[in-house]
Amino acid sequence: MNNKIMSANDAIALVKSNDVLSIAGFVGVGVPDELLIALEERFLSTSNPVNLTLMFTAGPGDGKQRGLNRIAHAGLIKRTIGGHYGLAPKLGNLAISGKIEAYNFPQGIVSQMYREIAAGKPGIISRVGLETFVDPRIEGGKVNKNTTEELVEVVTLGGEELLFYKAIKIDVAFIRGTSADPKGNISMEREALRIDNLAQAMAAKNSNGLVIAQVEKIVEQDSLNPRIVEVPGVMVDAVVVAKSENHVQTYATVYSPYLDGHAKLSIEEVTPTPLDFRKVICRRASMELKKYQGVINLGIGVPEGVASVAREEGWLGDVTLSAEPGVIGGQPSSGLDFGTAVNTDVIITQNQQFDFYDGGGLAAAVLGMAQVGATGDVNVSRFGSRFTGAGGFINISQNAKNLIFCGAFKSGGLQVNVLDGYLEIEKEGKIQKFVNTVEQITFSGDRAAKKGQSVLYITERCVFELSLDGVKLIEVAPGVDIERDILSHMGFEPLIENPQKMDSNIFI
Repeated sequence: MNNKIMSANDAIALVKSNDVLSIAGFVGVGVPDELLIALEERFLSTSNPVNLTLMFTAGPGDGKQRGLNRIAHAGLIKRTIGGHYGLAPKLGNLAISGKIEAYNFPQGIVSQMYREIAAGKPGIISRVGLETFVDPRIEGGKVNKNTTEELVEVVTLGGEELLFYKAIKIDVAFIRGTSADPKGNISMEREALRIDNLAQAMAAKNSNGLVIAQVEKIVEQDSLNPRIVEVPGVMVDAVVVAKSENHVQTYATVYSPYLDGHAKLSIEEVTPTPLDFRKVICRRASMELKKYQGVINLGIGVPEGVASVAREEGWLGDVTLSAEPGVIGGQPSSGLDFGTAVNTDVIITQNQQFDFYDGGGLAAAVLGMAQVGATGDVNVSRFGSRFTGAGGFINISQNAKNLIFCGAFKSGGLQVNVLDGYLEIEKEGKIQKFVNTVEQITFSGDRAAKKGQSVLYITERCVFELSLDGVKLIEVAPGVDIERDILSHMGFEPLIENPQKMDSNIFI
């Protein structure tokens, strides 16, 4: 096409029924909402296209209406292959109910798959996912009974068991950038992340597919410095200029120069956060992180608070924090800014970040935990009818040298008082998190123990450690009674030898 600049409606008209559509975005960052809105409007007004297969990494959405929630319609969508569904609950509900076929694969696998498709390879061979719900001997990453095709298989190479994830062709890729010239060259200077735009575009073009780019503005031909061009125009078929409200930097921030690296944020004065049970957990995790030299990953949820504690207590500059979509250094953001960072050292592509993670580059990772089993298994992906998906959790948890799971001991209304050096449980949570058997294995404790991975489970009232014999209680908070406040609220009996008191300074 000679004229690549067109309206959203004209660009969406290029999407055909039964296409495989890959969509950019990480949480609320880099989401091509202008294109998603146009796709939904076309389907609702014409009942066309139908039976699309969606491929995505970290389920772009805000938990409400934006992102993939816009196109979560049975009929429009036939199948999904994605890393995380938590902020696209409408899509997740279609998957759980069996109204669509759905797969949940590790986020890093989906991210790296774009590169493999671009290179014409049959798929990815990886250790990531072994002995978790992704392993075909367990669930094969299939979300419901209507999902029957096997997209993962066990293979043996050099005497080692590995997983083979099958590649599929991509017919259309939705990507997002800042500026485009008439040739379709795309820059990303105001985007908070680079994510997988280039790999997606290459995958689509080498699948004989189309690339549709959403941008903020059109610039003059040959005005873009080639060093800031992220996606070359030869790979772009259509460019759509978005309305400003459909092209925010993140779902929490319309635009901030601190998130794209154009400015540095002064952190001379910091307002302390309240000393609640979350801060207690983050402080205890921080004590571990200070031991490690190297890059550290912080997960979503309670672990997000570790960065705030590090900044508040003055040791943020002593560690290198990172987030899986590609930031290394600085202070990782939280909420719907998650995935970005302030004062970051570098922003690389998502698949490169997962290469680094998968190869053992993480000195440590701090991740959430929703359920912990007797053998140390952790579930963060599915609980009954509640489905969030694994995200980058499997890549990170399997490959970090030192692993710290963080979360409240119980959930559902837990109230504690953090007093002068000790903890008082005012109201117990309703939901037991330490159970005999987790509902879904997102992390295999048995596999981690056998390979000697260092694993801690940190709560506000106690700390556990993974051993070859199971989960061992190693620390108890001042003011907490082991029998009354810990053992009576667990679905299994942990190993107990000589638990120590948690440092009282954490509670001051």
